[in-house]
Amino acid sequence: MHGLINKAVQSFVTYTYGQDLWAQIARDAELGFVDFEAMLIYDDEQTHRVVDAVCNRLDRSRDEVLEDIGTFLVSEPKLEALRRLLRFGGVSYEDFLHSLDDLPDRARLAVDDLSLPALELREHARNLYTLTCHPGLPGFGLVMMGILRAMADDYGALAILEHRGSTDGVENISISLVETEFAEGRSFELGARVG
Repeated sequence: MHGLINKAVQSFVTYTYGQDLWAQIARDAELGFVDFEAMLIYDDEQTHRVVDAVCNRLDRSRDEVLEDIGTFLVSEPKLEALRRLLRFGGVSYEDFLHSLDDLPDRARLAVDDLSLPALELREHARNLYTLTCHPGLPGFGLVMMGILRAMADDYGALAILEHRGSTDGVENISISLVETEFAEGRSFELGARVG
């Protein structure tokens, strides 16, 4: 598992619940260290043990924790770079949804050895979509649920999302875009401010 993924789980715990809880989780998962290095590759089993330890310590289901991690990745101010990467998908939530097919390639442009599962958006009717998350990263569809929710808020859109489960590692998320301009979204500027 790529270190960025493990570091995301660590950041979720430390920023939300504190360093002490993260130290307990690292012990529970028998890591033998406390901090993940973002650019290293780790054994997948370590990641699974860490997520299990997070669920046990928080007394929450795996689905809830993974979705919360996705929400955290977009909404945490210290992780603005990921939000910026996602916002480059377009000026509206609809544009963002249609850009998701390219997200794994955009992620590889930023980090060339980060391999995200393929994503495929299908539009069934006006404002009714299905996002298919192909196999490659267990639970990625649940993380995407959190990302989709947070990005809807970011754009000021009202969307109803439902994780439709997993079949042979393929996860499907139904997306109903109720209102594109439901609330004022967070501000976003393409260029960075200088001085």
